Amino acid sequence: MREKYTLLLVGVKESFLTKALEKKVTETGWDVIFCTTEINALNEKLKDVDIVAYYMDQKESVKADVFHFLDEKLDEAGKQVLLIGEEEDLGFAQKQFGKNIVAHTFLRPLDTESFLKELKKKGQLYDNAEPKKSILIVDDDTTYMGLIRGWLKEFYQVAMANSGMQALKWLGNNHADLILLDYEMPVTSGPQVLAMLRSEPDTKDIPVMFLTGKDDKESVVQVLSLKPEGYLLKSIEKEKLIRELGKFFS
Repeated sequence: MREKYTLLLVGVKESFLTKALEKKVTETGWDVIFCTTEINALNEKLKDVDIVAYYMDQKESVKADVFHFLDEKLDEAGKQVLLIGEEEDLGFAQKQFGKNIVAHTFLRPLDTESFLKELKKKGQLYDNAEPKKSILIVDDDTTYMGLIRGWLKEFYQVAMANSGMQALKWLGNNHADLILLDYEMPVTSGPQVLAMLRSEPDTKDIPVMFLTGKDDKESVVQVLSLKPEGYLLKSIEKEKLIRELGKFFS
């Protein structure tokens, strides 16, 4: 159980109404970070928060690109958003988010007590929840990565990188409990990426499982000679993959 949780309050600008809401939320024991709808600023602050509240101003032109960015990032991190706005804006906003990303919607003028009750409920859920393990998938085939991520995101926090350099960049700011690494990537191969990971103090101890499309004896021996935690065939079925990862983390 953590002492405090953090809400990211998003809006076009910090107004009297958002400042009043920040004060009320802080009084309940939560930390609050305000952020404008500028995507670079959002990207920097999202990793440090537990839930997002998007406060849509009456004069604001609803920004679909911001919604799409938030949807992708929140889905990747297993987090949710609370939407505050006029009925028409809420209807549009909800359509921009995937399943289970929108935790609750609140009409303006905001019923602050209802909002605080929802936050309290979220805090209690976080207190009782087991933290999800984090998996990073590294593969140049983004379609395949998306498929695997879709299978696993119910059980794990799943991030994706389409190259070794992108994986190292992601690991510079994030933690992974396991890396699923494509063995046969172009440019920088899986074995080369593994060597890079093993050469860095911050990543040398992260477990790595190779993803490979080859199951002949020679290929398997070659993969295992690099001493990964294991290897998985890329043709693996969903249920078996979930089972194998469950065994690994048990």
